[in-house]
Amino acid sequence: LVNHAHYKEIGVRYGDGFGKRPDILPYPRDVLELALRGCTSFHCSEENWENPLSISSKLKRKELDELRKGWDLVLDIDCAILEYSKICGHLIVEFLKFCGVKDISVKFSGNKGFHIALPFEAFPSMVGDTMTKDLFPEAPRKIAFFIKENIKEELGKRVIAFEKGDFGKVLERVGLPQSEIIRYEKNEMGGEVAKLNVDPFLEIDTVLLSSRHLFRMPYSLHEKSGLSSIPIDPESILLFEKPMAEPEKVVPTMEYMKRDVEESARRLLMRALDFKVKLEEERVEKTYEEIDIKSPITQEFFPPCVQKVLGGLEDGKKRAVFVLMNFLGKIGWSKEEIELYLKEWNKNNPEPLREVYFNGQLHSFEAGAKLPPNCDNEAYCKGIGVCEPDNFCK
Repeated sequence: LVNHAHYKEIGVRYGDGFGKRPDILPYPRDVLELALRGCTSFHCSEENWENPLSISSKLKRKELDELRKGWDLVLDIDCAILEYSKICGHLIVEFLKFCGVKDISVKFSGNKGFHIALPFEAFPSMVGDTMTKDLFPEAPRKIAFFIKENIKEELGKRVIAFEKGDFGKVLERVGLPQSEIIRYEKNEMGGEVAKLNVDPFLEIDTVLLSSRHLFRMPYSLHEKSGLSSIPIDPESILLFEKPMAEPEKVVPTMEYMKRDVEESARRLLMRALDFKVKLEEERVEKTYEEIDIKSPITQEFFPPCVQKVLGGLEDGKKRAVFVLMNFLGKIGWSKEEIELYLKEWNKNNPEPLREVYFNGQLHSFEAGAKLPPNCDNEAYCKGIGVCEPDNFCK
């Protein structure tokens, strides 16, 4: 527990509630003293902090970014059926290895699922001109989405194969109506083929990927099951059985998330950052026809999120530039008009961006070539705090 607690914010749970936050766990005797006081489990942050005790709920995004040393990727597989969770965990490990990732850590959550993790040290320190440590929670959310989208077809096949092709067994186990978990697709001959949709009953949790979120520490107990959250060999997920996590059988010899690792997750990160934008563009292009705008739409008709951006921002200015460039380009503005408008907007920001940044962004920009991020894209308007829908949005 103490080895894993370095640079982590710690949350100590007493039955149904947590003790004071932030907290740390520097010495083995602290664990014993907390146990004597009635502590039932230990939890830690995904983020690594220079000084965890300096964290406060009153801090702004920029202040948290300055305190953050980095973040670990932790994927939470949650399903009421342990066998399905094992299949999912095994498939994620296979996909990560396919992406060239090494030093993958896996642990049983203590109840129904698994926590699959990569230490921050496996990622590059910079992405373009942005420090990777500042890409939280956007980057891990995008990685989770990228993995989920890439394995979902194969995951459905493997669950059905586990049940020997019997859809009825899946329905019986998960207790959901057929219409929610079975979809039909046409094959090459025009016939309909049943496919399993695992999303309603098997989750790769991306909600967990938020600032100051805590997850159960390795070797901590789980209040409901009484089992230990034990690290397991990534190659042996399919062999795991719950009795292995009974406290009296646990020998804590395996480390969870080693820090002394080589950078192996660059390709995974870069592909994930590109993936969602491409996917959204493909979906929109399939759904909507282009509208030919004869003259530029003016500011009084801009949606509320863009209006709020125009008032100036403390944080998220670079993401706002990406939103504004592509939004204005799609509503009829020329590249020259956009450049002048952005530079004028920049004066409203408490800390304006450097002009060289605009020149770099506009160098290869083509007005109208790309769509702005959709409203459901967590990394942009929602992420920078300007998404406040009104009747205009509807």
